[in-house]
Amino acid sequence: MQFELQYLLLALAPVFLGFIAWEAWYLQSRGARFPSARYTWPDTLSNAALALMHEGAEAVAAIVLIYVYDAVFAIRLFDIPATWWSFILLFVLQDFCYYWFHRGSHRIRWMWASHVVHHSSESLNLSTAFRQSLTYPVSGMWLFWLPVILVGFTPQQAVTMVMLSLAFQFFIHTQVVKRLGWLEAVFNTPSHHRVHHARNPEYIDKNFAGILIIWDKVFGTFVAEKEELPCEYGVVKQVRSHNPLILTFHEWRDMWRDACAPGLTLGGRLRALFGPPESAPSEALTQVRTKAPLNATST
Repeated sequence: MQFELQYLLLALAPVFLGFIAWEAWYLQSRGARFPSARYTWPDTLSNAALALMHEGAEAVAAIVLIYVYDAVFAIRLFDIPATWWSFILLFVLQDFCYYWFHRGSHRIRWMWASHVVHHSSESLNLSTAFRQSLTYPVSGMWLFWLPVILVGFTPQQAVTMVMLSLAFQFFIHTQVVKRLGWLEAVFNTPSHHRVHHARNPEYIDKNFAGILIIWDKVFGTFVAEKEELPCEYGVVKQVRSHNPLILTFHEWRDMWRDACAPGLTLGGRLRALFGPPESAPSEALTQVRTKAPLNATST
């Protein structure tokens, strides 16, 4: 695996920054229509800091993952030629694996401890796509690409397709693009992804797609955006901080506190770490379980 692949998204940074600048300019005169899309310096700078921290962690993790992915490729099931049909197969297989990674990131607390960072802003605009956690290598994101490599795609091919998927997903973090006609039936769109980022009880844990929304429709996690139910962004127990370290580690702190609480059985401790987020015995997660009001108190 070449290190250059780890920097594919950084190479696209000028494109992303150009679209962010355009969106910020567009919202200057139309912000009243999109109050939760407005750019603010604290939110935007925290997004940028989290992105840089994430990229640094990914670069360090790549040093180890090179050997892990190469070892899995050495026992691959098939030798897959580089053809048009293998490209389509790689695209579909990676997108399928991404769906399960993303769904797991919401339903397994160990993974949610990383992914909550991405959902922690009460704004949604293109810069929100940069809001990532440096702890993804610890929570196991890399595990979900092992099947792609085991089938017979090279680590370079697998990682490149993951990077291209993430590049696509940058463009769906916006409120200024409404419905996209027939594309809504097949692809993940800004409308579908707004639902995913919403903390309204009707929208929580829906629309996990990467590029193809068909997986959500097949596995029963699809909900269409409703005009009568505007999206409210953030998490149920909102963390009202722009400190990147607090945003990165607050759920890890809460998770370990719950797992180490006195009086829990071994099963209870394991559920606090690896069960659904709402099953853990903390005040915040009790609020999720009972669908508490959206203005839940912060830590």
